[in-house]
Amino acid sequence: MKTAIVMGTRPEIIKLAPIIHQLNKNNAFVIFTGQHYDYNMSLQFIEELDIRKPDYWMEITKANPSIQVGEIIIKLTKILQKLKPDTVLVEGDTNTVLAASVASLKSGVPVSHVEAGPRSFDWRMPEEHNRIEVDHIAELLFAPSQYAKKNLLSERVHGKIFVTGNTVIDAIQMYADLASKKSHFSGDMDDFILMTLHRGENVDNKEALSGIVRAILNSNQKIIFPVHPRTVGKLHRFGLYKMLRDSENVHLTKPVGYFDMLELMKKCLFIITDSGGIQQEATSPKIRKRVLVTRKTTDSPEAVMAGVAEVVGVEEKKILSAIKRTQKNPRVRTRSIPFGNGNAAKRIIKILKEHF
Repeated sequence: MKTAIVMGTRPEIIKLAPIIHQLNKNNAFVIFTGQHYDYNMSLQFIEELDIRKPDYWMEITKANPSIQVGEIIIKLTKILQKLKPDTVLVEGDTNTVLAASVASLKSGVPVSHVEAGPRSFDWRMPEEHNRIEVDHIAELLFAPSQYAKKNLLSERVHGKIFVTGNTVIDAIQMYADLASKKSHFSGDMDDFILMTLHRGENVDNKEALSGIVRAILNSNQKIIFPVHPRTVGKLHRFGLYKMLRDSENVHLTKPVGYFDMLELMKKCLFIITDSGGIQQEATSPKIRKRVLVTRKTTDSPEAVMAGVAEVVGVEEKKILSAIKRTQKNPRVRTRSIPFGNGNAAKRIIKILKEHF
């Protein structure tokens, strides 16, 4: 088996790390597209997770999504022609995943898709376009749950479907216990809410972003908010950054590394986020925290059905009400583990070896 593993963003690095650790240069090449070019969003995670340095590292010159996808296709096609892998392994729903899948399809290389099948049924999300297209291109589809498998079956994808669990749980199993030693945050932190925010439908929309910001400011709760570079720009543009910076209850930080994020998730009372990955991570027994999802829909309904996540929308009153309600009783009572027990990477590699 000769696999080309293609990744380009922080979530892909985290979720592919358990697979990369079990493969070597004899059976896998690692290709990084540079979609997340910021150090704090990419290289920092490769270094922290002790992933071997990518064999190929692209430089993407444009941020425009369509141009970005085209640029990755052109550059990756040349690499695939040289490597001639048995399969290209991609994870998730980013522009990198879509571009890599198209490049592979047109190069005659089968695509294997990790985390196939999630759906938000919200066409405003560019990630929804990406994952649907990739799932219909892929030959092997590794679904993180039975729910995701049902989505794939309902769409009649042509590839073979396998329910493997989600490798994000593998990553937490591997790294959660190291977080307290590796994290830069103080061990005596308590009584705070962790918040992240980055999705385009939230941060690019002044009304939505303003509602979320007003809700956290008016909550009067201690909130730690690592701010995504994209979000920083939009907060400045809409005149919201200074309000947060000068507030008494919200602490803004730069994007944090994986160990810092794990430690923050472990220590917080609960989480406010629009991240699909964090909704999944919060279901892990090593995290097990309530999540308020500041979105109108979610592509991780398994976390909602498990009683971990709650979709609260983007309106100030609804978010504020959810914060106050959850603050009184933040405990997660469910023991459901909807995304597997941390063996997804082993299952995926076994299937890859059987097919290639």
